[in-house]
Amino acid sequence: MTERLVRIYPRFERFWHWSQAALILVLFASGLRVMGLIAALPFGLAFMAHIVAAVALMVLWVFAIFWHLTTGTWRHYVPTTNGLWKVARFYGYGIFRGEAHPYRKAYWRKHNPLQALTYLALKLALFPAIWATGLLYLTYNLWASDAALAGWLPVVANLHILIGFAIAAFVIVHVYLLTAGGSFRDHVAPMITGFDKVDLTPEEEAYLLRDEPARIRKG
Repeated sequence: MTERLVRIYPRFERFWHWSQAALILVLFASGLRVMGLIAALPFGLAFMAHIVAAVALMVLWVFAIFWHLTTGTWRHYVPTTNGLWKVARFYGYGIFRGEAHPYRKAYWRKHNPLQALTYLALKLALFPAIWATGLLYLTYNLWASDAALAGWLPVVANLHILIGFAIAAFVIVHVYLLTAGGSFRDHVAPMITGFDKVDLTPEEEAYLLRDEPARIRKG
């Protein structure tokens, strides 16, 4: 295996990542205003911003899902227990002792086992759940006429809020980890330039040098 600087984050993935981050921040800020926890914005403006950002995020995810499936990028999110304990131990203990990260990025495995498991949970559980509860909350007037369903509004609302805070917690932890185990710049730069250091097999290196030379640089 040879460590090389490779563009492993395509342009769309970087656009999707930063657009999603911006929309989540808008959703969280506007959601706090709608809940009455902050008063920085007029209620009507916050309410509309929340709906527009939510719709934009769902549309973005439709394109992202299509892109993942058609490009094979979904393979990076397949969970594995191989090395999971070592990575979990690093984040829970080793990182505070200055230990080296136990995972080395590979060409077809850019996420470590803990990242893959976390991102998969977000994609298959938290995001679909917050969209479902948000749509139910928004369309309350359409189903509240049924007396048997009307009582579910507090449940839907509380679930939506709980899941929202869970996603916010993920974002906070995600940003915190960018400051640990290396410089913040080293962690953020790959999602701006697309290039990151990965281990390549001789076959992968030969393929990139021959067929996609623009994707590989000297590290």
